[in-house]
Amino acid sequence: MNESITFRLMTVADIDQILVIEHLSFTVPWSREAFHNELLSNPYASYIVMQDHDQVIGYCGLWVVLEEAHVTNIAVLPEYRGRKLGEALLKQAVELVMALGAERLSLEVRVTNHVAQSLYRKLGFQDGGIRKNYYTDNGEDALVMWVNIYETANHIRN
Repeated sequence: MNESITFRLMTVADIDQILVIEHLSFTVPWSREAFHNELLSNPYASYIVMQDHDQVIGYCGLWVVLEEAHVTNIAVLPEYRGRKLGEALLKQAVELVMALGAERLSLEVRVTNHVAQSLYRKLGFQDGGIRKNYYTDNGEDALVMWVNIYETANHIRN
């Protein structure tokens, strides 16, 4: 990975750059207000940004409630995809939720998003079930995936 890539916690000042990534990545993007509320009003939320020099090129949102963590969203700018940066970002997210006391991490992914599913499985995530008609844009089902962080730490740290 390029040494100019760094990770840090997201701030309100990052929202403009995050919205660009959000709109390029999702058919139903989150709003400025949603990110603002997550950062300032949700005590369970933590967000990581990935930067290339001063440009935010990816982010991951997480909720941690007791020992359970959940990925709310994760995205990388299209021109940075295919370079294992999504994997690096997810590994940083896992490290953060471990530090916050989580033991398990879950997420939902479109049943047709095989590229993302492959990444999650590479890091030890397993299929947990289907949420029917989860996505509001087209009614697509979501695959729920889980990982027990401590049992699969070798996937995350290697």
